[in-house]
Amino acid sequence: MMARVEQAIVDLLTFGLEKGYIDPLDLILKQNQLLDLLGKDSLEIGIAPTYPLPEAKTLLPLFLDYAVSQELVDDSVADRAIFSAKIMAIITPDPSVINREFWLHYQTDPIDATDYFYQLSQDNDYIQTEAIAKNIAFNYQSDYGNLEVTINLSKPEKDPKAIAAALMAKESSYPLCQLCLENEGYAGTLTHPARFNHRIVRFPMLGETWGFQYSPYAYYEEHCIFLASKHRPMQIEKKTFENLFGIVDQFPHYFVGSNADLPIVGGSILSHDHYQGGRHTFAMEKADILFNFEVTGFETVSFGIVNWPMSVIRIQSDDKEALTEAAVHILEKWRGYSDASVSIEAFSDGKPHNTVTPIARRQGAAFVCDIVLRNNRTTAEYPDGIFHPHQDVQHIKKENIGLIEVMGLAILPPRLKDELIEVKKYLAGRPHEIASIHQPWADTITVTDEDYQGTVEKAVGQVFQRVLEDAGVYKMTEQGLSAFKRFVDSL
Repeated sequence: MMARVEQAIVDLLTFGLEKGYIDPLDLILKQNQLLDLLGKDSLEIGIAPTYPLPEAKTLLPLFLDYAVSQELVDDSVADRAIFSAKIMAIITPDPSVINREFWLHYQTDPIDATDYFYQLSQDNDYIQTEAIAKNIAFNYQSDYGNLEVTINLSKPEKDPKAIAAALMAKESSYPLCQLCLENEGYAGTLTHPARFNHRIVRFPMLGETWGFQYSPYAYYEEHCIFLASKHRPMQIEKKTFENLFGIVDQFPHYFVGSNADLPIVGGSILSHDHYQGGRHTFAMEKADILFNFEVTGFETVSFGIVNWPMSVIRIQSDDKEALTEAAVHILEKWRGYSDASVSIEAFSDGKPHNTVTPIARRQGAAFVCDIVLRNNRTTAEYPDGIFHPHQDVQHIKKENIGLIEVMGLAILPPRLKDELIEVKKYLAGRPHEIASIHQPWADTITVTDEDYQGTVEKAVGQVFQRVLEDAGVYKMTEQGLSAFKRFVDSL
């Protein structure tokens, strides 16, 4: 193994050199840092690089196995992840270098800049491309367009040793959350992921410094995160729309959106102000306008209701200031709007229920914003939320419906990988261990041929469509659309 490790050292450093991530003047320094990390005090001279040169991340298993064999790290998921990040940090340029390169590329074209940073984030294994490839993905042609379904298998399961150790670990408030700038280069713990190879591009926006990074477990093309440099809670307000339009102004090839700012309808991290974006076209963006309408005082802005299972108002204008004011007008009206005929109440016991999920993008010279109306009220009949996946579909999806799913991409839990295999066996009349939560649903599935895989995928897609319909505050029915038009009239 020793000879293979020394070859891997040469190949890793050569990869960094050829990609431009290591300056030739820094080569000896990086070599010695890598030797120290591997507990070695020398390297055989004259080892030639392997050609074709392997990707850096493909060398990680060898380094990890060696480190475990030398008792440099424990053979656990958490310790291997931390050591992997340390190895890849060797070929990862410092933040100052990356930021300088990013903005040099940006002067040519914003796409050149993001291409550079996206490639680097894959090369240094910050974006977990091999883990992401494990996800199960398929499409479903719904009544509203082509919905995308993903069973998320990319995030590693915590092993029992790590869980036990984490329970004994001292609580820490550094970094305050996984989106704080302090994560850049952070060593990681049993309760907080290693970020040795993590880098953040800084960019100016409306008098503040913001950070731009990619998601390590991406759900779609160039899945990225725009985060405030200060740790503060998310809020949907005028500044939100100014920020969203400011981001697509600087990165016109990306969409950007914000999760809602209330529990149940909000995202998983509401404690840190941030947005998600990327280079992907979702089904919601392709959806047609059901009908257009006008709002007095906003003559330079076009308004329309989108043909989508959730309740979406699309606004568009070449004037982003006018578009911002129009978005704020919709938000403020919605915050205080109630319609008991369709179970919409703005407040109960002084607590607000209405908010929005906004998504912005460019369309040529125009700025476009989809504003998705949300309400998080619960009742005895719907304790998880009136406009949340209802009980009969929670065997597939019971988690919050966040920004990504709003747009038509389902992120389903990993348990479904094995559970759906048993459903297929059940439909095929083979021995099975179908989960009781899936039995009633499986009994409704019609099998027209022996394509059990396709049959189950279609059935899951139908459930996801229902999930979105449950989350829509105005149903796509005569009653629902009449109620939606009443809100439009209030604008």
